[in-house]
Amino acid sequence: MSDAKEYMDKLMQELRRGTITIGVLSQLSEPQYGYSLVTSLGEKGIHVEPGTLYPLLRRLEKQGLLDSKWDTNEARPRKYYLLSDTGKEVYELLIVEWQQIVQNMSNVIDVQGGEKDGDD
Repeated sequence: MSDAKEYMDKLMQELRRGTITIGVLSQLSEPQYGYSLVTSLGEKGIHVEPGTLYPLLRRLEKQGLLDSKWDTNEARPRKYYLLSDTGKEVYELLIVEWQQIVQNMSNVIDVQGGEKDGDD
């Protein structure tokens, strides 16, 4: 593996770690269980391993951002997660912060890339 590829893999891992929480919270306005979250996020281009997702769900629940409920009506019991009232509030605030970060980073990248020269 080249040095650049190795650095890129590590940097992408760090970047994903910070954004998976937003992705997960975005999907929990309706109840979902772990596998359904993995699938729905994957369909939207956000790949998350179950070994990453389940600890994250437990942590978010412990922090009070998610409520959960077991459904034992099917052959295989499933634990469904849903944003709590606090989780909804935090998610909305997080989206505002995320949009600001995206805007700021776009400004930095555009300037660094030389796409905007200020003459326009």
